[in-house]
Amino acid sequence: MGQTLSERIISAHCGREVEPGELVIAEVDAALVQDGTGPLSVSELERAGYVRAAHPSRTVIFLDHSSPSSRKELSNAHNILRDFAAETGVIVSEIGDGVCHQRMVEDYTRPGDLLVGADSHTVTSGALGAFATGMGSTDVAFAIALGKVWLRVPESFKIELTGSLPAGVYAKDLMLSIIGRIGADGATYKSLDFVGPAAGELTMSERFTLSNMSVEAGAKAGIFAADEKTKAYLKEVGRPGDYRKITPDPDAVYEKTFTFDLGKIEPTVSFPHTVDNTRPVGEARGIKINQAFIGTCTNGRLDDLRIAAEIVKGKKVAGGVRFLICPASRKVYLAALGDGLLETFVAAGGTVLPPGCGPCVGIHQGVLGDGEVCIATQNRNFHGRMGNPEGFIYLASPATVAASALTGEITDSRRV
Repeated sequence: MGQTLSERIISAHCGREVEPGELVIAEVDAALVQDGTGPLSVSELERAGYVRAAHPSRTVIFLDHSSPSSRKELSNAHNILRDFAAETGVIVSEIGDGVCHQRMVEDYTRPGDLLVGADSHTVTSGALGAFATGMGSTDVAFAIALGKVWLRVPESFKIELTGSLPAGVYAKDLMLSIIGRIGADGATYKSLDFVGPAAGELTMSERFTLSNMSVEAGAKAGIFAADEKTKAYLKEVGRPGDYRKITPDPDAVYEKTFTFDLGKIEPTVSFPHTVDNTRPVGEARGIKINQAFIGTCTNGRLDDLRIAAEIVKGKKVAGGVRFLICPASRKVYLAALGDGLLETFVAAGGTVLPPGCGPCVGIHQGVLGDGEVCIATQNRNFHGRMGNPEGFIYLASPATVAASALTGEITDSRRV
């Protein structure tokens, strides 16, 4: 019987063929924690008397959620992680280096890897043909120390993509449409295989967006085959030797199949307070906003910034709107600086933030006031996600967010 992408990768890390539903112990290629989850991982290893790292050169600690730190308690948490790194030899991704998931695809994740991270959006690396999944701080702590982890082999859904996205419609619109159809818990502990002719045509940036938000449908992983575009991307980021081809078997067995014709996708907005509360952008027309935010591990890449800059170039942000832009990594920041994108944003009235998670997690840099509305490119719009349960978050593509910043209300970018 053929294997899905997740089954193939997990099998390779167990030394035998596995089946969905099995509990297995698998070898781990790479692991990550961040400043919100890492201190607990460290304390668990200290309590167990097991402060060590099996693969220090493939273990990364990210200081990205409060970057730079917004209060002394978080600064102390950062130092706990720096001390752990000094003791074990693991890598520290410092303040301003960027969001963990963006940095992993830029510098660390390889096709065929099994990656675990103490952050749910670790699934982003699935776009490179890896089985990448989020776990709790304790599980990841011992994966770091032992170089292996236990998990249940997930059943797989086939997400079959056909056609092409129309002009003015983007990967974020597609993924919000997918989540709206499947539901926020419709793929709980399933692995999504993104396949079909359109999957192979998507850019790596678009694939990262889809894999990143797989967890918003409850998925354990969201994986693309590693193909020639993957190979070209790894060459572009200076890691051509990391490429290997990974594909599902033609006779792989899927629990469910969902087919999406990209030509029928339209600009989509996720309404508060759940990601699957999706509607066409036209149904959001006229909703006033106080803040527009472009960034995060979902849509803070160079392609996203280029889309937004093209819309706001030579124009001004509406009065009373805070327009925040946060590149996902230092590499993205420098590239956007070199392209003149950051100058375009500032000239339009925007505020450029240092690379990191920024307002997305509600710790600093863009916390909402009571009753305020934000339209954002991030991946979640839960109560309190941006630091205030009295705020309202709408999710959309960079194009929709940029257009809305100009008009002061949620706007279809094709109309500006």
